[in-house]
Amino acid sequence: MPREGTGPDFIEALARGLEVITAFQPRQPVMSLTDVANTTGLARPTARRILLTLTELGYVRQQGGGFMLTPRVLDLGVAYVRSMGLWDVARPHLEQLVERTNESCSIAQLDGPDIVYVARVAMPKIVTLAVQIGTRFPALSTSLGKVLLAALPPEEVARILAEPSRSGLHALWQPDRMEWESELREVRARGWAMTDEQLAKGIRSVAAPLRDGSGRVIASVNVNAHAAETPVEVLIHDYLPLLLQAAGEISADFARLESAPHVTQPARVPTPS
Repeated sequence: MPREGTGPDFIEALARGLEVITAFQPRQPVMSLTDVANTTGLARPTARRILLTLTELGYVRQQGGGFMLTPRVLDLGVAYVRSMGLWDVARPHLEQLVERTNESCSIAQLDGPDIVYVARVAMPKIVTLAVQIGTRFPALSTSLGKVLLAALPPEEVARILAEPSRSGLHALWQPDRMEWESELREVRARGWAMTDEQLAKGIRSVAAPLRDGSGRVIASVNVNAHAAETPVEVLIHDYLPLLLQAAGEISADFARLESAPHVTQPARVPTPS
């Protein structure tokens, strides 16, 4: 049932909007209008108006016949990460990867022309750019973003990159279409991506895709290093094999999570009086 306010300052419309966002639970990232209405106890017309409002604001997007949260919800909290269940799966692998490379490692997803960080295990090092959960950067200039863009059809990439970035950062690398198409073809062919001070001075990283059980790319994971400390050769020859192994293990664990049977509570049968 929707929450009831207890004071004159309670804003019911805001409460209902938050109820809709938190209705998206682990292992159920896509919900129909009926699912949302039933879970929240809202009338279908009310649930529909809230979903369309959240869609216009960028917190929800339509997916087939249903709706799903976008990474922008991370601005409000961790509801998006919980709906995917990705952090719980990835955390031990990220921690092990950080221990083996002594470098920070992150997971990101695509939100328009930007990447948004949804998981991170950091090493206490001085870097050019501060990164935390919810940080966004222009996708094309990051290894994480290149992996995610390479998984899309070229025309969809062109449409996405035509949108303005909301990151507030002007990346050093500003390629034309011929350049980024060539770069993404190479990423697609080899299965991983690298950036060498294309986002900002001193930032060097390598990234690999994370996939669900159907093989669809759902996120990307990287090893991030300081250019003055870690040569490209070390990044590629030493860290990349470890990264690819971790990406495969995270993908496999996530696929197992998706395929796990969902336990549902049996309906209660009224006892005859």
